[in-house]
Amino acid sequence: MISDELKGLVDKALLLEKWPIARLVSVFETESEAASVRRQAVMEYLATVKSSRCAHILGMTGTPGAGKSSLIGSVCLSLLSRHRDLSIAVIAVDPSSQTSGGALLGDRTRTNFPVAEKRLYFRSQASALDLGGMSRKTFQVVRLLRKLFDLVIIETVGIGQSEIEVDHLSDQTLLVMQPLAGDQVQFMKAGIMEVPDAFVINKCDEDVLAQKSYHLLKSSLKLANIYVNEESQKSKPIYLTSVTKNKGIEELADHLLSAREAEDGADEFVATERFFLEKWVKEEFGNYGLGVCERYLTANAGHYFSFDQVLGALTALFRRQLPPLTEFD
Repeated sequence: MISDELKGLVDKALLLEKWPIARLVSVFETESEAASVRRQAVMEYLATVKSSRCAHILGMTGTPGAGKSSLIGSVCLSLLSRHRDLSIAVIAVDPSSQTSGGALLGDRTRTNFPVAEKRLYFRSQASALDLGGMSRKTFQVVRLLRKLFDLVIIETVGIGQSEIEVDHLSDQTLLVMQPLAGDQVQFMKAGIMEVPDAFVINKCDEDVLAQKSYHLLKSSLKLANIYVNEESQKSKPIYLTSVTKNKGIEELADHLLSAREAEDGADEFVATERFFLEKWVKEEFGNYGLGVCERYLTANAGHYFSFDQVLGALTALFRRQLPPLTEFD
């Protein structure tokens, strides 16, 4: 049962009021039993509200310095200026310091969003030293924002060659790189190259360098598809963009919008919840906990429970199975 306070926040958040959205995001970022109960109440209430949405989730990842934040800023402004009914939420994940554990949260300095624009919401997160390019809180926040906005963009931290966790959370994944990011061998050995649905070569201020990088990437993708799958696949689009010259921004924005419109309307978030549930269990309780989780889900396969219900049930189950530390004294 949702409280009057939470209900009031959700109702205002559905009208894209930023302060209530920020309050709800804080609830979804908090790791406590009380917050879990509040999250469950919010999600159950949103499931009954007709004005709630089911956003298209875009994951944007790439190497450090590729210009992801600036590109997201330009693409968002382009979309909002041409589509008056569109609302966008951006989650920008910044790396945390290995020494202090703090994060600068500097991605917001790369964007120039109108303060009074209700259709655009920006939230920074620290990675908290989590691997995979995102924070462990990112999934929880996306659960909320996808019910409030039409498009949710996740900007990961700068990644290397194998961080692909954002692909499990997003409907579409873009890999952003800069000109001369590598040759064919470098492209092919990067495990992340098979993941994106589209590629963006950003900072294409010099046409010669941009075209050279474009042809290198295109030939590498063609060869990788033939080698890995032993048959030709539909080629993935490659976009050349430059925020400085405002080049390719509208084309990329149109691609994102067309991918959103091409969705069949089915809500396939259950598989995403299953992935992050198992990830949480393995991080907290290892392979033993993963086995318990699998048996629990199999035993309840005929019923649907929300993510928070399953999380609470598993937490209680582990507490009963694991003896308190005092027994080892």
